[in-house]
Amino acid sequence: MTTDGPPPHALLRPRIAVPFLLISLIWGSTWVVIADQIEAAPPAWSVVWRFGLATIGAFLLATVLRASLVMGRKAHLLAMALGLAQFCCNYMFVYRAEQHLTSGIVAVMISLLIVPNAILGRVILNQTVTPRFMAGSAVALAGIALLLVNEAQAAQLGKDVPLGVLLALAAMAGASIASVIQAGEVGRSVPMPSLLAWAMLYGTLIDAGIAFATEGPPIIPTTMGYWSGALYLAVVGSVATFPLYWTLVREIGPGRAAYHGVLVVVIAMGLSTVFEGYHWSALAIGGSVLALAGLVIALRARSPV
Repeated sequence: MTTDGPPPHALLRPRIAVPFLLISLIWGSTWVVIADQIEAAPPAWSVVWRFGLATIGAFLLATVLRASLVMGRKAHLLAMALGLAQFCCNYMFVYRAEQHLTSGIVAVMISLLIVPNAILGRVILNQTVTPRFMAGSAVALAGIALLLVNEAQAAQLGKDVPLGVLLALAAMAGASIASVIQAGEVGRSVPMPSLLAWAMLYGTLIDAGIAFATEGPPIIPTTMGYWSGALYLAVVGSVATFPLYWTLVREIGPGRAAYHGVLVVVIAMGLSTVFEGYHWSALAIGGSVLALAGLVIALRARSPV
């Protein structure tokens, strides 16, 4: 006679853990690359070049996977909404936030995606938010507050920390809206590669309009380093990761899927230290510990969020 133990945590199952780790490693590495991109070209045009390349890659991926690119009206409307929220608002604000805050701090703020993801998941997808999740979120918010106080004290002349914070929060909101609405009935009715390709196309078109209106005619960098970085962000940081992340959202819920921020923060802050000279003061260390502790508390919640 055998007895079954409790089912393993969703994030311990290989088919969940493997993409979860890949997303964390890749997105943790993209923050420093983004910082390099905005030094060589205006943020708006850098977003256009990234997702222009990503759109080509996404349509090629859909073709290789033989996913039908024909979608109905509702699916195209969803793709437009995803393009606006994820590939326009989220990244336009992220790139501009990095002009005022270090990439590590922006990554820490974006890691709190679990909060709006869980709230929107409850409202839109009718998923449960547990008390433990809320307690963890409160601890994490306290840590973020300490990190932002440290950033405000250490900010270099000319950097507008409050503006950077607002931009990062707006970026987080855009990403949260996109991750939740794609998991609805309409999003599930069409192949993921097709939805991603059209969403990236619509987002790129909106990005181009905004870039032209705010920055003027296209500014095209000529260095190999810039384009190799843009290609990495487009193919590895976008085309390869968004299908994995959006699938995780559908399988384990938007709140839990956003827990990848725990590892993203560790990786991004480490790279920020190496490449940007980020200074780990006592305030920064305390804030990081609190932020990560809060995310781990939420991660250990047994009930889905």
